[in-house]
Amino acid sequence: MVARLSVNVNKIATLRNSRISPQVQGESGYGGVPRIERAVQICLRAGAPGITLHPRLDQRHVTPQDVRAVARLLAPLRDQPKPLRDQPEPHECVELNIEGDPRPDLLALVHEVLPHQLTLVPVRPGEITSEAGWPADTPREALAQVIQEAQAAGMRVSMFVDPNPDAIRWVADLGADRIELYTEPFAAAARGGRDAAEAAMAPYRAAAELAHALGLGVNAGHDLDLDNLLVFRTLPHLDEVSIGHALIAEAVFCGLETVVQRYLDVLAGAEH
Repeated sequence: MVARLSVNVNKIATLRNSRISPQVQGESGYGGVPRIERAVQICLRAGAPGITLHPRLDQRHVTPQDVRAVARLLAPLRDQPKPLRDQPEPHECVELNIEGDPRPDLLALVHEVLPHQLTLVPVRPGEITSEAGWPADTPREALAQVIQEAQAAGMRVSMFVDPNPDAIRWVADLGADRIELYTEPFAAAARGGRDAAEAAMAPYRAAAELAHALGLGVNAGHDLDLDNLLVFRTLPHLDEVSIGHALIAEAVFCGLETVVQRYLDVLAGAEH
């Protein structure tokens, strides 16, 4: 089984927002360049079968307007098979994954746009990016209700956790559909080379096997990149990886030469 790729396009919005004042951003945070919709269209042309958005409360990257715009863009592909790159036959629909903490405004937004998947992620005050998964001692009642309501609306629910057996059993007890394994510790270890990466896989393999045995699907994300994915892709029962920062960063360099040439051509008199 080949794991699905869900491209997190938050960093496109971060770049856009760096040129929009807070006053304007609050009114029309989805305007300006680079446009989220263009990024999504390029990902789809490349064959990506999924798009991830993480609208935070402070709207420092994607905004509710962005979420609605992407949901509208993906609506025609929601339930229809699409051809992936180099595959002439249709292959699955394009999925929208919205992740974030279960705050009221986010829950209202997901019930409005109805993504395929809701990924619930704990948020710590002041964090730049996610720092850990849900601990196993998190009170379950409120989260269980959020999960049940999302599932009743047709969403699959994934819970962001560390590769910890207690946390995985907690997710199963909550009634969620999947776990998303927090992979930053693996990525940090993988910077030490292939052997270090292989050694760091042990808790993730055990976590994936336990999740599978409990009837949970297995997603993963955080600091995965082209190098460490060579090892992590061997994780058993891996359904999906969500990758944003490293993918967008690599895209800057893969495309920079082409864009510089286009500007040089225009300056030399060519028509764009």
